Amino acid sequence: MQKATFGAGCFWCVEAIFQNLEGVTQVVSGYTGGQVENPSYQQVCSGTTGHAEVTQITFDPEIISFTELLEIFWKTHDPTTLNRQGNDVGSQYRSAVFYHNQDQKEESERMLAQLEASQVWPNPIVTEIGPIGIFYLAEDYHQNYFSDHSEQPYCQLIIKPKIQKLEKLFGNKVKN
Repeated sequence: MQKATFGAGCFWCVEAIFQNLEGVTQVVSGYTGGQVENPSYQQVCSGTTGHAEVTQITFDPEIISFTELLEIFWKTHDPTTLNRQGNDVGSQYRSAVFYHNQDQKEESERMLAQLEASQVWPNPIVTEIGPIGIFYLAEDYHQNYFSDHSEQPYCQLIIKPKIQKLEKLFGNKVKN
């Protein structure tokens, strides 16, 4: 098993996307990239901790590769908006890949360069690529949010369309 850690806006959205993939055995929401130890959600939301809301994914590389996870990461959020995804604004919502080893670093940089060269988006990509620091698990009420609260308006209006996009673009990778 390996781990991947991505920031792509609200961790509820990112968690819901990656939980749906074959080969992914665990997805947890948390915080990393900042300087405050054991931050709370309220502290992270203040924008003063330096942390991003992230999702840490445990996956079986024999079933789904890091490259495939990266492709899904890039195509299920907007990597061109600095410190923002939709209505979620602040550095805690930044687009980021926190790599766990040299191979992940090199693959993330390679794919970023390839996407920039292909000009998939009209604006420059602002995704941060950096080493994973200490990962702090988010509070229990943030874990499995979409699974536990799918009827909530935010889930229906924001998360559900992202899952539908995942199914459309990567249907062959989605759990049955």
